[in-house]
Amino acid sequence: MSWTKEFIELDKKQHDRASFDCGEPELNNFIQTQAAKHMQAGISRTMVLPALLPLPNQKLPICAFYSIAPSSICRDTLPAAMAKKLPKYPIPVFLLAQLAVHHEYHGNGLGKVSLVKALKYLWQVNAHMRAYAIVVDCLSPEAESFYTKYGFEVLCEHNGRVRMFIPMKTVGQLFEGR
Repeated sequence: MSWTKEFIELDKKQHDRASFDCGEPELNNFIQTQAAKHMQAGISRTMVLPALLPLPNQKLPICAFYSIAPSSICRDTLPAAMAKKLPKYPIPVFLLAQLAVHHEYHGNGLGKVSLVKALKYLWQVNAHMRAYAIVVDCLSPEAESFYTKYGFEVLCEHNGRVRMFIPMKTVGQLFEGR
């Protein structure tokens, strides 16, 4: 199976959420039952990479997706050298809330593609609404290893998960070569 060239906003009329299976029940449940509700409530945006060919139900399978939301962090969770340069009130960040690849596409580089697309999208949003960093809460040690490969650093433990971050300054260097 092959996929389209662009991530587009989740549309439950066009995209088959029920068939998505990345092997992680929490991520499957999110795309199948929560993503559209969260978008409707205005708390996050989910972007999907659809397959080229529709299923018998005429909906397009989802090959990969990411979900983003605005958030904030407490300056006390940052490394001391960074924290001393920031105000004492909550620091605005973007939350990369979910990122997953359907199990049929594992090993094809779609995890990296999805992450790069999410970072690029958030870099573009940052031009209009500034944030200090992008944070992600890792579901597993494998997820932590994945994000570490792409420049994320451990920030703290949050709700029993490792929270990682990448400063927007670093993201900007990736996309603008600064």
